[in-house]
Order: sequence, then C-alpha cells, then structure tokens
Amino acid sequence: MAIFLTGCTGYIGAHIASNLLADHSDPLNLLVRARNSHEAHERLWRSLQLHMDFARFEEYLRARIRIFRGDLTETHFGLADDDYGNLVRSTDSVVHCAASLNRKSEKSCLNVNLRGTLEVIQLAQRARDDHGLRRFSHVSTVAVAGQRSNEVVEEDSAIDWNRSDYDPYARTKKFCEHMVRQLLPDVSHTIFRPSIVLGDSRRPETNQFDMVRAFVFLAGLPALPFQPSARIDIVPVDYVARAISTLHQKAQPAHEIYHLSSGVDSETFVQLTDALAKAQGKRGPVYAPSLEGPSSKMVHALAGRSGKIGGLATLMKVFLPYLVWNTVFDNRRVVTEMGEKPASFSQYCYPLLRFSRENHFAYKYRDWPADAAVETRSAVASRASQDRRA
Repeated sequence: MAIFLTGCTGYIGAHIASNLLADHSDPLNLLVRARNSHEAHERLWRSLQLHMDFARFEEYLRARIRIFRGDLTETHFGLADDDYGNLVRSTDSVVHCAASLNRKSEKSCLNVNLRGTLEVIQLAQRARDDHGLRRFSHVSTVAVAGQRSNEVVEEDSAIDWNRSDYDPYARTKKFCEHMVRQLLPDVSHTIFRPSIVLGDSRRPETNQFDMVRAFVFLAGLPALPFQPSARIDIVPVDYVARAISTLHQKAQPAHEIYHLSSGVDSETFVQLTDALAKAQGKRGPVYAPSLEGPSSKMVHALAGRSGKIGGLATLMKVFLPYLVWNTVFDNRRVVTEMGEKPASFSQYCYPLLRFSRENHFAYKYRDWPADAAVETRSAVASRASQDRRA
C-alpha cells in the first residue's frame, strides 16, 4: 500500500516526496502530468534532483515510486480504467499538495484548486470504500484567513466566511478545506497551512524564485515603504515539508489543523534588513511608511506592462498584500508536536539572496544520464505492467 501524493513536481511537493522517501518506508503513488513516460521520468528527476543524486533517485524509482501519468483536473485524472483502479486499490493515504498559485487567475484557481481537489477527494472516497483510508492530508495556506491587519491568528478561528479574501487563490483554498471536511467526515484528515514559504534553512540552493525575486528587489532598495516594526511571517520550506511528512505518518496527530509558520517569533522588517545589511557590510534601508499608498498605486500602474520593470511590478502586485498586513499565524501546535521551531529567515536569507543573484534566478538542472536511460525506464515499465495485471 502506498501514499498518493499530488504536486510532487512542485516546490513544496518535491520536498515532501523527498522526506517521505528518505525518512519513511511507504511506497509513493505520484501523479505526474506528462505526454509520455519519458517526459514523466524527466519531470520527476528535475523536481527531485535538488534533494538527491541520480543513483538514489534511480533506486527509489525502481523500488518505491509508481508514476501515474495524469491531470488533476480530468475525470479519474485522465487515467485508463485499469490504471485508475490500481491507484484506488493501492492507496493507503493521501497527501494533496497540488494547487494553482496563480493569484491573478480566477479560472486557473477554480480549475486546479476546486475541480482538482474534488477529484482527489473522490479518489480518497473510493479507496475508503474499497479497503479503508488511513489519512487524508491537505496542504492549504494561511491565506484562507482572508484580509487581516495587525493580528495573531489561531488555527480554529482563522476562517471567517463573512471576511473578504485577498485573491482567487485564498478563496478557492478556503473552499477546498471545506470540501475535505464535508466530503470525508469519517476519514482521519489533517490540514496544513503554510505561511510565506521562502528558501531552505539548510542550504542556499533553490529552484523556486518568484518570491525570492521580490525579496531580492526589496533588499536592494535604499528606502522601503513599510512599517519597520511590522512582522512578516516567513517559514523555510524544509520545516514545512518535515512537518507535513512527519505528522501525516504519525498515528494520532493531536490536532486537525496546523499553521506551518513562524508565529509570534516572526521577525520584523527592520530585523531582516539589519541582518542583510550586516552580512553584506552595508547600511540598512530607510523606512518611509507614508509611501506605502503611493508605492502600491505605482506598482498597480506598472503591473502588466512589457519589459523587466513591468514583470517585476506584476510580481510585487501579487505579493504586496502579504507583506503589509502585519499579521502572523500562531504556530504553537506544530512547534509542540514537532519539538522544534522553524529557523528564522534572518539566519539563512543572505545565502539565499547571494545564490539567487549569482545564478541569475535560475537553477542549473542536471540532465538524465544517458547511460541510465534505457535500463531504468525499461525496469519501471516492466513493474508498471505487472501492477496493471495485478
């Protein structure tokens, strides 16, 4: 029996997959969107090579990974009946991590987040009815709390259906949580809400640069239009993935919902900029909170235009609300259960900034080794054929 993981080729999902493979013994059923098996293998290798060398990846691929080539938004994920039946029968638990992060597109969020989550829930229902389902873990976001200001938000009071949402992403993820509770009432389920996930506290390398690009831009400004004492809730991806994989595998987690965040230990803007300035031997920026309104208007005016400035403004338009709400998300539940706090962003932000600048916001992916291609894919194809016959 296996863990069915969606979103394995995404940033957080790849970290979760790596943790489950390294620290636990369960096989993984992975949903990968690809036109053929060759492309599916390539996509999975690209997503996991930040975490392991090819020899280890090849070992997992042979022994513990089953790839199901499908699309989250298609009926039965677009799988053939035999493949879908095999997925149902072999799934012991579900970690649903796949999501559209396109905060500007209502259509994308509706299709991927709502329709996709419904397909995953229906798979879980069929597995439950066939042989029982151990757990359904849903990766959500603290953004389900809606528009906030100067607050510390606790898990059970985060969702207020009368409160306005920040964007389509937050709105659809809030309803995804609702679907899990309503449609799987008799299945043990866990909901994880990461805050701003930025970087890995163990190493500077990353292959996710959207938020990093915004951070690097802000770090280079001589003046910032923020309150210097405002806190920003940033959490490293390694802590998020470790919490999800550990609590998903725990026999009886203490709670239904966990904020994967820095909570009241979230650092202020001035703490972060002071740490960066010290690391670079420079002076920190001047803070001009009175410019927050004019800066926001300028960002909105430039967003969508062609060129580098327009692209950066579009990026800042998406993330700006998350930088100015001065709201943090209580994390005492996960800290108590994990026995550790997440690393502070100031501890690893400079190596992340330097890596991103030096590599021009691009990760140098390694190709699939030519001498391993035929042998590995043949072995995996043979095992997949045996699974279908079973």
